Amino acid sequence: MNYFFPDIYQKSIYTIDYNKLKENGIKCLLFDLDNTCVPYAEKEPSKKLINLFDKLGNMGLKVIIFSNSKRKRIEPFKKILNIDCCANAKKPRKNKFLTVLKTFDYDLSEVAIIGDQLMTDIYGGNKVGITTILVNPMSDIDMPFTKIYRFIEKKKIDKMTRQGIFKVGNYYD
Repeated sequence: MNYFFPDIYQKSIYTIDYNKLKENGIKCLLFDLDNTCVPYAEKEPSKKLINLFDKLGNMGLKVIIFSNSKRKRIEPFKKILNIDCCANAKKPRKNKFLTVLKTFDYDLSEVAIIGDQLMTDIYGGNKVGITTILVNPMSDIDMPFTKIYRFIEKKKIDKMTRQGIFKVGNYYD
């Protein structure tokens, strides 16, 4: 198994077919925050993000911000979006993934992670065995540590492209 290969690849969180995910048994969506839901420098959710999360909640999907950021960073999003959050997730480690599964009583097949990084979001989700959805980063501005992951990620993407299994911009679901 290639732990860096996403199950689904879409341009953004706004192009994902959430109805199809629900039809396939997904009940809980773990969203990375920075450069997945909002650009890294943004301090509050956009109206577009608020509308999306409202729509997902109305569909009966559980939405959780699942971020390596500190609680202080994600707290404004939790309040405004009125959703659960998991700060300091330490992705790609399995622990917090498993905690969410146990806390909310979900099976592996009922949870998907949506994120912009192969090294944290996709690798972590694949190690646990949940559905993984890669989206393009919203911004080129990253936390300093993330820049290291982006360097390694580029090498992984180049290798998968040479193998003919993944190409940036060739979206699939």
